[in-house]
Amino acid sequence: MNRRSFLTGAVALPFFATAATKSYRFGLIAKSQGNAVFQVARVGAEDAAKELSARHGLAIQVDWRTPNDEDAQKQAEALEQLVLAGANGVAISCSDANKVTDAINRAVANGVPVATFDSDAPQSKRFVTYGVDDEACGRQVLEELAKVMSGKGVIAILAGNPNAPNLQKRVAGVRAAAKDYSGLLVRDAYYHRETPQDAAAKVEQVMQANPDVTGWAMIGGWPLFTEGALKWPAGTVKCVSVDALPAQLNYIRSGHVQKLLAQQCYQWGYRSIELLLDKVHFKRDPKTVKEVSPLVPVDRSNVDEYAKNWEKWLPKK
Repeated sequence: MNRRSFLTGAVALPFFATAATKSYRFGLIAKSQGNAVFQVARVGAEDAAKELSARHGLAIQVDWRTPNDEDAQKQAEALEQLVLAGANGVAISCSDANKVTDAINRAVANGVPVATFDSDAPQSKRFVTYGVDDEACGRQVLEELAKVMSGKGVIAILAGNPNAPNLQKRVAGVRAAAKDYSGLLVRDAYYHRETPQDAAAKVEQVMQANPDVTGWAMIGGWPLFTEGALKWPAGTVKCVSVDALPAQLNYIRSGHVQKLLAQQCYQWGYRSIELLLDKVHFKRDPKTVKEVSPLVPVDRSNVDEYAKNWEKWLPKK
């Protein structure tokens, strides 16, 4: 596995490539450089490039064109740059579908197939999207939270970027599932910039203004990327969150979070490269436009076992 800095561009050609080897360059555009789930997606893509190259006698490169911070306009520009640079295909996680749809459609019109992962642009001409079923994800967060709250209490939804289509659907899923529980009241969905600091500040602000909140449905785990983000004594407020990054696992161990629902972020990258290679090399279309990746529940019973994945995905240098 190539362990160079996450800030550089395309991966070097595999060592076994020759001048006669058929080569492909696939662009990968995630939402932000600093988010570890996208760093893992990049590792997955690079592993796929290496393994598929060896398996099929090809030379596959991954060209990483992710903005430092979330910026859909920069994503659109990166997509256009990849087309001009001769990329054979692109996979993108859309920060704002409205701002990237035209760029996706232009890429496709120029013969460059586009896949989405994690966050879709459903009105675009992308040929496939890979990731969780976002509405079902929201429902699962609420149902797990309802269990640990014994079906009663006041819930706040931590909702991230209001323009992200995947997060909009997750919020809708939480709200829909909550209607099945007469003892639960959803106070509101609270949006914020998707940085750990802003997310933690939003949680604290909401708790101060709404001291009766006894449960948090976090459709993304942003505040849990830092230590000490949840100020309440462990167990007094229940919390279920999406994602299971190393820092988040510590909140399971401390008892501040009762369950994490891990997205298969390594597979975001790995599967995206597989789908692009199928499309451009083998001329195979996916069986369905939406390929769903199930969530992996993590709690005290399996937290240490799950943590071993991170030693493989992002080993300490």
